[in-house]
Amino acid sequence: MKQTITGIIIGFALGLITCALVMPGLMVSEKVSPLNYEETVDHITQKVETAGWKVSAAMRLDQSRAKEGKDVLPAASLKICQPDYAEKVLLDDKARFLSVMMPCSIAVYEKSDGKTYISTMNAGLLGRMFGGTAQSVMGGPVAKETREFVQF
Repeated sequence: MKQTITGIIIGFALGLITCALVMPGLMVSEKVSPLNYEETVDHITQKVETAGWKVSAAMRLDQSRAKEGKDVLPAASLKICQPDYAEKVLLDDKARFLSVMMPCSIAVYEKSDGKTYISTMNAGLLGRMFGGTAQSVMGGPVAKETREFVQF
């Protein structure tokens, strides 16, 4: 009996450790852009707008830090929204909590290696986790289209 309990505890601990190591890679995707920072921001913005989405904000995080006298590498957070998809979420009381993740974000940034990177949330996984409207909107068209925005 003692061995069984010990085995369950060890199994649970290993499961938690595995989740802690694997989940960040499942929740957020990062890839290197073949373009420089400004070209990447422009490329994604163009693709977003061509697809009928809106760029509600292009937050230049490095510039806001510069106003505080700080020097950081270029970094932008593009806040994007597709009004019809947003409306579906906002009309469903069971899905309105997802407004905390609205609008969707795409980050573009440089690292000290001189390369430009893009990161996005895994909307498909999030949608599947929540089910219902979240799954049909985030797990479907939002996930598919945001993946397309960061293709070159």
